[in-house]
Amino acid sequence: MSVSAMDIYRLLPKTNCAKCGEASCMAFATKLSEKEMDLELCTQLTPDEFDTLEDLLAPAVREVIIGKGDKTVTIGGDEVLYRYELSYYNPTAVVIDVSDDLPDNEFEERVKTIENAEFERTGEILTLDAIAVRNKSGDAAKFAAAAEKVKDAKYPLVLCSFDPAAMKSALEIVGDQNPLIYGATENNIEEMAELALQYECPLTLFVPGDLEKMKQLSHTLRAKGLKDIVLDPGTFTGEGIGDTLDNFVMIRRLAVEERDDDFRFPILGIPALLRLNSDEDDVTKGIKEATIAATLMNKYADMIILNGSEIWELIPVLTLRQGLYTDPRKPQAVDPGLYEFGEVDENSPVLLTTNFSLTYYTVEGDLKSGKANCYVLVLETEGRAVDVSVAGGQFNGKAVADLIKDTGIEDKVKTRKLIIPGLGASVSGEIEDDTGWEVAVGPRDSSAVPDYLTKME
Repeated sequence: MSVSAMDIYRLLPKTNCAKCGEASCMAFATKLSEKEMDLELCTQLTPDEFDTLEDLLAPAVREVIIGKGDKTVTIGGDEVLYRYELSYYNPTAVVIDVSDDLPDNEFEERVKTIENAEFERTGEILTLDAIAVRNKSGDAAKFAAAAEKVKDAKYPLVLCSFDPAAMKSALEIVGDQNPLIYGATENNIEEMAELALQYECPLTLFVPGDLEKMKQLSHTLRAKGLKDIVLDPGTFTGEGIGDTLDNFVMIRRLAVEERDDDFRFPILGIPALLRLNSDEDDVTKGIKEATIAATLMNKYADMIILNGSEIWELIPVLTLRQGLYTDPRKPQAVDPGLYEFGEVDENSPVLLTTNFSLTYYTVEGDLKSGKANCYVLVLETEGRAVDVSVAGGQFNGKAVADLIKDTGIEDKVKTRKLIIPGLGASVSGEIEDDTGWEVAVGPRDSSAVPDYLTKME
């Protein structure tokens, strides 16, 4: 379970020295509980007190960093089973694989596709997180050559081979970049553990469908001094997907509820196996792969490896991830104020919307695609949508009147006509009374706004 500020405060010096930058130890404890400050800022702790607090603050699932410098991704760090209990802090890392047996031009093109895959949603650029180099050839020299090709790639690396000799050849090229080693099995655990220790890299433990064996081997790795471990209990993409989910859930419960040290590590899922083991057409495989990725992401996967790189497959996966890792306690909002679209002048229409980010960016997209020329007043509604802010009282006449005054829109246009969203119709009269502007009730759906504006001309 998550640690409360009071749990932390009891172990702090309670001197209120303010050397941490906070006015009191209680304020510092609150920031620690919200992961907004580092324990190192408290200079009054003895080494033993520091260790006790550090252990208390450690998340149920260990954070594992892959990569170095400006090419890193952090996975794990979860403290709870359900998002309403506490935010999920490190989004699921989405990784695309590339095979070492591809011709040079195809290999290079695939890497570029991975690096350039991105799209914008609600003001956030959604991208991939890492590149997985797969030793499909089974040849150590080809695997090393592939590692050389991605040495300067944009993203951190996952090296995929069960052959310790091949893994060593690749680590000799990129071992200093802290790649994730995939992976250790019951048959190669000694050799892979030695490589992980030698190159100080995180190591994946692959034990398909046997959590008792996974616990045993995880304990073996920890006894050797390995701390950065990733668990792969197997991704059974066919009828066994239910067993996969059961294993993912059980591992996370053992970590969060039981604090079982052998399972307190990030979980890796590999939806790519569906494509690699299926003879179906690419579209069908892509749909199924994205579906499995979404399913595993919903059930505690901290990293997923995909094979498909088409943007139509990635969009639903990355969009779901964005939603899952948006803090439900903090409404997503844009800055209130005045925004211009297209070419505006003193005769341009003036629209009103709220500062809920999804509302604003939907309106923005519809206005841009419809080539509309207008001003948009964005009202501070604490990140609430139109209907919610009407019900909650944030969407009201006085607030709109203040917004008109603060933005100086009356100095920019001759018109005194304001177009409000259809969902705000119930407060149109109030807005007219408080602003002195004529209010027109526009469409309920912003996609209809460009045509609405055209008919007004």
